[in-house]
Amino acid sequence: MSYLFTSESVSEGHPDKVADQISDSLVDEFLRRDPESKVACETLVTTGLVFCAGEVKTSAYIDVQETVRKVIRKIGYTRGEYMFESNSCGILSAIHEQSPDIVQGVMRLEPEKQGAGDQGLMYGYATSEMDNYMPLPIEIANRLIRELTHIRKEGKKMKYLRPDAKAQVTMEYTDKGKPVGIHTIVVSVQHDEFHEDEQRMREVIEADVRNILLPAVRKSAPSSKKRFFKTNFKLLVNPTGKFVIGGPHGDTGVTGRKIEVDTYGGICPHGGGAFSGKDSSKVDRSGAYAARHIAKNLVASGIAREVTVQIAYAIGVARPVSLRIDTHDTTRVRDSRGRPIPSEDIARIVESMFDLTPYGIIKRFGLKNPIYLPTAACGHFGKEPYSQEVEVFYKDDTVEVRKEGGKERYFKVVDFYPWEKLDYVEPLRKIFCMDDIVF
Repeated sequence: MSYLFTSESVSEGHPDKVADQISDSLVDEFLRRDPESKVACETLVTTGLVFCAGEVKTSAYIDVQETVRKVIRKIGYTRGEYMFESNSCGILSAIHEQSPDIVQGVMRLEPEKQGAGDQGLMYGYATSEMDNYMPLPIEIANRLIRELTHIRKEGKKMKYLRPDAKAQVTMEYTDKGKPVGIHTIVVSVQHDEFHEDEQRMREVIEADVRNILLPAVRKSAPSSKKRFFKTNFKLLVNPTGKFVIGGPHGDTGVTGRKIEVDTYGGICPHGGGAFSGKDSSKVDRSGAYAARHIAKNLVASGIAREVTVQIAYAIGVARPVSLRIDTHDTTRVRDSRGRPIPSEDIARIVESMFDLTPYGIIKRFGLKNPIYLPTAACGHFGKEPYSQEVEVFYKDDTVEVRKEGGKERYFKVVDFYPWEKLDYVEPLRKIFCMDDIVF
């Protein structure tokens, strides 16, 4: 039988995402000054107030007030009527030193023996449904939100938009798991007060979503996926009727409450650990990035059409306690007898190819760099990796020194979303096609 599957995305102005972005901006600012910083920062936002708490081990000092206000300003909370505004909101900080009990489990004299910053399990996922190896429902939902944000910040159309928004996409699949089309799209956008009756307001917003937002998303979609937007799907816009009060004034926001939005939209299991506010010694974050990297390269190499990777760690222990790979009966490589290679054999080979210790993951992806703020909106996965120069406030052999105005400034080029690279496709293809491997 066919079935329906739904995923949700939320905008950068959603209260939980405001909290995530603040937490990740704090991580970045510590790493910008001390790449060895160990950070676990939580944020709570509500009407007119930001509260930051957490544990940090660092040699750096950062201006928490300015860091927080800069993030809120960039999101777009710059008007007093929002009841949460970058210049006037109160900011409280209860950030203190990291527990020495955790430090002794993580830090080692030999860096490669660094232990995991916590116990737990992490999942990575990839599917051939989209060109970026993401599931269709969450990818379309993310694109709706990204386009809404672009329209709002450009300020030429839908000028009534405010920062908070949600999108939800329901896809119909065949009994064999093939996408048929979009069944329902739900879009909720925060907006200014209208000087018209509520019915007229709803008609204007729905027409703009139908005639401005959806065509823009369809235009950006891969050619093979544009057909889904031609189906007769249901469109629900601001179902409650009115959405003026939103953001942290409408709902309290807390770091780590949108873990399915951050990942794969519920299509695969989740270990439960959030990402934002944590440095890479916390395997909740780095382990999940490594799992995605493995899953994506396995699918891109043609070994399977769909892959779920689970990695589990014990606190203070470097190597994972387990690695499991599930190809969901989509394995395309065969052994010498023509049978699909078992998932456990794929896992065994993968484990020999990828260094899954915290040290190995951090080194492979460059996770001690200030690269985390962009991940805190519209998902940590499925985005194109890129390199960009950033300013740092320390000096080592990775830094370029420039003199400006008689002062030295330090810059380095860092990789953003490096776990999205397809740099293991050829090695995987090579090892799985070698005749002398016995399965």
